[in-house]
Amino acid sequence: MSIQINNVITPSAEQWKNVILGARNPLNSWEKSDSVILDGLFVLGKNDENLMKKLCKAGPDHRKFMRMLPVQCNIVAPLFWVAEHDTYKIGTTRNSCSFMHKGVSKPFSLEDFSIEDGAESELLKIINTLNFLRENYLKNKDIKIFRMIRGLLPQGYNVKYTWCANYEVLYNIYYARKNHRLEEWKNFCDWIEALPHFKEIVLGEENNDVFL
Repeated sequence: MSIQINNVITPSAEQWKNVILGARNPLNSWEKSDSVILDGLFVLGKNDENLMKKLCKAGPDHRKFMRMLPVQCNIVAPLFWVAEHDTYKIGTTRNSCSFMHKGVSKPFSLEDFSIEDGAESELLKIINTLNFLRENYLKNKDIKIFRMIRGLLPQGYNVKYTWCANYEVLYNIYYARKNHRLEEWKNFCDWIEALPHFKEIVLGEENNDVFL
């Protein structure tokens, strides 16, 4: 299994409109804004698109509007990827499911892990050991056994968390990780590319889609 991203919440039409007006504050050029909201949908105007492209290319000091475009989502991913994803701490928040509270509430199974084809038999041996320790822990609540479970847990164990960031964070992640050798990063960067107007304002691609 690769990473799963769902329950994605992107900027509302009103947020887009206000952020663009804010981006025009330095030159008092509000009258040049040509983005509109039609039936609750945000339509990015060409003038505003060109402005945001220029600000993106000018650097982080100039593209402050990117920090004002929030994104939230739920992620399910293996521990080895989450450790790398946690590199990005500024402008982000992660609220995870707790292994301490719920990690041994059910038996471990293959579905709890991200593994490569052919590794199932080896992983099953570890799962059997984890479940043996789990049963013993549930009987006597010995914290040493719980620590053994945590210590033996493979890096492919999947965790779920709610994550929030903004377009500036995603901009930095995209350019830092788009050519990464891990498939999980490729999938994450593909998800970033598909966010509303990311391709137009960051990558300079044409996109005529209408987004909320």
